[in-house]
Amino acid sequence: MRYLKQLRARANEQGMTTSEYAVGTVGACTVGGAIYTIATSDWFNDFVKGVFEKGIELLPFM
Repeated sequence: MRYLKQLRARANEQGMTTSEYAVGTVGACTVGGAIYTIATSDWFNDFVKGVFEKGIELLPFM
């Protein structure tokens, strides 16, 4: 009997998963947009280019 009450209580929370997925999707899109904005900025491109240039300078065969 106790198990059935717990099972019934869990069944009433079915709508929560949809809202949780919606919040998670909005959060993921926000983080993705922020990463895209940073990755397409000039200073980030200059930084990455500088890192690769310094790395190539460290290689003995280049």
